[in-house]
Amino acid sequence: MDIRPLHDRIIVRRLEEGEQKSGAIIIPDTAKEKPQRGEVIAAGSGKVKDDGKRVPLDVKPGDQILFGKYTSQEVKLDGKEYLILREDEVLAVIDGGGTTHRK
Repeated sequence: MDIRPLHDRIIVRRLEEGEQKSGAIIIPDTAKEKPQRGEVIAAGSGKVKDDGKRVPLDVKPGDQILFGKYTSQEVKLDGKEYLILREDEVLAVIDGGGTTHRK
Protein backbone atom coordinates (compact mmCIF):
# COMPACT_ATOMS: atom_id res chain seq x y z
CA MET A 1 0.00 0.00 0.00
CA ASP A 2 1.40 3.39 -0.97
CA ILE A 3 -0.53 6.03 0.97
CA ARG A 4 0.54 9.04 3.00
CA PRO A 5 -1.86 10.63 5.48
CA LEU A 6 -1.76 14.41 5.82
CA HIS A 7 -0.83 16.55 8.82
CA ASP A 8 -1.73 14.90 12.17
CA ARG A 9 -3.68 11.98 10.72
CA ILE A 10 -2.69 8.32 10.93
CA ILE A 11 -3.83 5.17 9.15
CA VAL A 12 -4.56 2.22 11.41
CA ARG A 13 -5.21 -1.47 10.80
CA ARG A 14 -7.67 -2.75 13.37
CA LEU A 15 -6.32 -5.71 15.37
CA GLU A 16 -8.80 -8.55 15.82
CA GLU A 17 -9.38 -10.02 19.25
CA GLY A 18 -9.74 -13.75 19.86
CA GLU A 19 -13.14 -15.37 19.57
CA GLN A 20 -15.48 -14.16 22.30
CA LYS A 21 -17.39 -16.72 24.34
CA SER A 22 -19.92 -16.30 27.09
CA GLY A 23 -20.15 -19.53 29.07
CA ALA A 24 -21.06 -22.24 26.57
CA ILE A 25 -22.52 -19.72 24.13
CA ILE A 26 -20.39 -18.63 21.18
CA ILE A 27 -21.09 -15.05 20.16
CA PRO A 28 -21.31 -14.71 16.35
CA ASP A 29 -19.02 -12.25 14.53
CA THR A 30 -21.97 -9.99 13.71
CA ALA A 31 -22.73 -9.46 17.42
CA LYS A 32 -19.15 -8.78 18.51
CA GLU A 33 -17.97 -5.28 19.23
CA LYS A 34 -15.12 -4.14 17.04
CA PRO A 35 -11.87 -3.88 18.98
CA GLN A 36 -10.50 -0.49 19.79
CA ARG A 37 -6.92 -1.59 19.31
CA GLY A 38 -4.89 -1.23 16.16
CA GLU A 39 -1.51 -0.96 14.51
CA VAL A 40 -0.34 2.29 12.93
CA ILE A 41 0.35 1.65 9.23
CA ALA A 42 1.25 5.21 8.20
CA ALA A 43 1.54 8.58 9.94
CA GLY A 44 1.39 12.15 8.67
CA SER A 45 4.24 14.63 9.01
CA GLY A 46 2.69 16.48 11.96
CA LYS A 47 0.41 19.38 12.78
CA VAL A 48 1.36 22.91 11.75
CA LYS A 49 1.01 25.45 14.57
CA ASP A 50 -0.12 29.05 14.09
CA ASP A 51 3.50 30.24 13.98
CA GLY A 52 4.22 27.90 11.03
CA LYS A 53 6.28 25.38 12.98
CA ARG A 54 5.44 21.71 12.52
CA VAL A 55 4.86 19.56 15.62
CA PRO A 56 5.91 15.94 14.87
CA LEU A 57 3.61 13.08 15.83
CA ASP A 58 4.25 10.91 18.90
CA VAL A 59 3.05 7.76 17.12
CA LYS A 60 4.89 6.06 14.28
CA PRO A 61 4.23 3.16 11.90
CA GLY A 62 4.37 -0.15 13.76
CA ASP A 63 3.03 1.25 17.06
CA GLN A 64 0.08 -0.59 18.60
CA ILE A 65 -2.49 1.87 19.90
CA LEU A 66 -5.80 2.13 21.73
CA PHE A 67 -8.39 4.51 20.29
CA GLY A 68 -11.93 5.66 21.01
CA LYS A 69 -14.86 3.65 19.73
CA TYR A 70 -16.41 6.37 17.57
CA THR A 71 -13.39 8.50 16.67
CA SER A 72 -12.26 7.10 13.33
CA GLN A 73 -13.27 7.09 9.67
CA GLU A 74 -13.35 3.66 8.02
CA VAL A 75 -11.87 3.30 4.52
CA LYS A 76 -11.22 0.34 2.22
CA LEU A 77 -7.86 0.22 0.41
CA ASP A 78 -6.69 -2.67 -1.77
CA GLY A 79 -9.66 -4.71 -0.47
CA LYS A 80 -8.66 -4.29 3.18
CA GLU A 81 -10.33 -2.15 5.83
CA TYR A 82 -8.37 0.61 7.56
CA LEU A 83 -9.17 3.52 9.86
CA ILE A 84 -8.07 7.12 9.50
CA LEU A 85 -7.94 9.19 12.66
CA ARG A 86 -6.19 12.19 14.12
CA GLU A 87 -3.34 11.64 16.54
CA ASP A 88 -5.25 13.40 19.34
CA GLU A 89 -7.90 10.65 19.07
CA VAL A 90 -5.30 8.06 20.13
CA LEU A 91 -5.82 7.17 23.78
CA ALA A 92 -2.56 5.28 24.39
CA VAL A 93 0.40 3.53 22.77
CA ILE A 94 0.82 -0.08 23.88
CA ASP A 95 4.40 -0.81 24.85
CA GLY A 96 5.37 -4.32 23.80
CA GLY A 97 8.61 -4.30 25.77
CA GLY A 98 7.37 -6.24 28.79
CA THR A 99 5.70 -5.00 31.93
CA THR A 100 7.05 -3.50 35.10
CA HIS A 101 5.36 -4.37 38.37
CA ARG A 102 5.72 -2.17 41.43
CA LYS A 103 5.29 -3.51 44.94
